[in-house]
Amino acid sequence: MTTAVLDQSLSRIGWPGAAAREATRAFLARAARLRAPTKGGSMDDVLLVVAELVANAIRHTDGPSSLHLKLFDDAVDVCVSDRSPRPPEPRVPRTDGTGWWGWFMIQRLATHIRIRPAVGGGKIICEELPW
Repeated sequence: MTTAVLDQSLSRIGWPGAAAREATRAFLARAARLRAPTKGGSMDDVLLVVAELVANAIRHTDGPSSLHLKLFDDAVDVCVSDRSPRPPEPRVPRTDGTGWWGWFMIQRLATHIRIRPAVGGGKIICEELPW
């Protein structure tokens, strides 16, 4: 069976978040041609999770990061790796507009979350999102 896959290194030079979103949009267009999403808003959810995970990898870690996306029958797997072994730190979202909503949002959108050590150090955070 044909599927859509994206593997992209994220440079710390330039605009890695914008590059990740652009690559994700291309992946989603290909995925939709292969298999239309059955859940409304799936593409927006994937873009939102990619943007949040990539921003956190760039903001909170040093060294290289990467993005991996894969289309399954009824889900898209979003994985971001970085060089830090520390897992995300859940925080209570602030209602004064100063943030901390990212991990809370990811947990609400994902049907399954996996965090595992990366070969050579660091971690890989993966979320499965409905398609």
